[in-house]
Amino acid sequence: MTYELRRLGIDTSAEHVAFLSADELLCQCLGLHPLDRVEIASGERRVLAILNGVTSDLLPLGTVGVSDAAFRHLGVADGDPVDVRPADPPGSSEVIRRKVAGEPLAANAIDTLVRDIAEGRHSKVELTAFVVASTIHGLSNEEVLGLIRATVASGEQLHWDADVVADKHSIGGIPGNRTTPVVVAIAAAAGLTVPKTSSRAVTSPAGTADTMETLMDVTLPPERLRQVVAAAGACLAWGGAFKLAPADDVIIQVERPLAIDCEGLMLSSILAKKVAAGATHVVIDIPVGRGAKVTDGTAAGRLAERFTELAAPLGLTVSIELSDGRGPVGRGVGPALEARDVLAVLRGDPTAPADLRTKGIALAGRLLESAGAAAAGRGPDRAAALLESGAAYERFELIRDLQGRRELPAPGQATFEWRARGAGRVDGISNAVIGRAARLAGAPRDVRAGIDLLVAVGDEVSAGDALFRVHSQSPVTLGFAVDYLQGRPGNPIEVVPA
Repeated sequence: MTYELRRLGIDTSAEHVAFLSADELLCQCLGLHPLDRVEIASGERRVLAILNGVTSDLLPLGTVGVSDAAFRHLGVADGDPVDVRPADPPGSSEVIRRKVAGEPLAANAIDTLVRDIAEGRHSKVELTAFVVASTIHGLSNEEVLGLIRATVASGEQLHWDADVVADKHSIGGIPGNRTTPVVVAIAAAAGLTVPKTSSRAVTSPAGTADTMETLMDVTLPPERLRQVVAAAGACLAWGGAFKLAPADDVIIQVERPLAIDCEGLMLSSILAKKVAAGATHVVIDIPVGRGAKVTDGTAAGRLAERFTELAAPLGLTVSIELSDGRGPVGRGVGPALEARDVLAVLRGDPTAPADLRTKGIALAGRLLESAGAAAAGRGPDRAAALLESGAAYERFELIRDLQGRRELPAPGQATFEWRARGAGRVDGISNAVIGRAARLAGAPRDVRAGIDLLVAVGDEVSAGDALFRVHSQSPVTLGFAVDYLQGRPGNPIEVVPA
């Protein structure tokens, strides 16, 4: 049947959702029910969507509403006529059932599954089943390689006129930790090509793209990105402007709300994005410690080994850095506060966070050695020299000018300070609590919101000393963060007797 398409302005993340009036003849005649699949088509353009019923007068008869994701995928104008018909479940539903049963998946089955995921043919219920089954039963290296190759093929790929294309990635979970701009600036100053594309935050207070957006335009069309890289040797762009590994973006949207970190899916996600971005040499940061995704050295060693084994058949050279993940890195948590720390490190400000500077040099040094820009064992020294000479800051400022400079916004003026209840030494800072409080304060959408850490692990404090400051632009969101901090047991910063 033919309907008028209506864009409802409903963000369902990456899921394609359609809405019909519960009184609609199509539903009554064909026996469609909520969560059934429908195909919406206009000429050669079509999308599969999960059906929801509307019992109010939001949708008049003769109209079909769609979510933002479905509207973008369909690619027609609001108000255009479209055909709507029932649709069968995708053939790869059987692939998901096989994984739920614990069966290993062959490459052709993975290809079919990933293609259907990229085309939005699966509901979040089905994708959740796949994520949970992959977590419980695990994914072999053969399965992960199949996922990587199929995921890369599901989207666009970037290619560069350079034999060595450098990149950097952290497996995440650590607030602050904004080492990417530091590493990119140092590596570009050393003469490497570093076309860095980064993500926005999903469940963290800031992603690299959110932080860099406070200092420069990060939404670059392909031609402009190439111009920036040609002129500066590097860029700091938002990867969402390109369709790199779109199937992976869909899976991530399912994983994050479940707070599940499936090792095989994480390996696939990271390496697929690097292959799609055209990288040849990648340094991977694996934070280790209480409160990090990887809690002990044994697990970190196993993960590092798998990265290396998987990278080789993909033509990637990876270098692994095991870092301290027991607390946040840097002082700021939230876009503007993290950008302030990055600028301080690059400018050589003596008050810059020492841990961010040290970690940035370590990661950049590994990348320089791996990519042939420094002799074995001399990478950190060269990275430090490029930072101290101002060459890295000069390159960062060039990137900033080429992408479209923005001035750093000040932190939000609505504030609250958390104070020490007794004297002692700072023994630990909770990654989870600091990250959650920063988000409740408004980060990353409110770029001025977040948390400013006023102490680091090992510092001596007196009773009543301010340990961190919460920033927001709104007293309301500040109140959400304060209520969370004051309402939970224990302290976000652990102070033990000296």
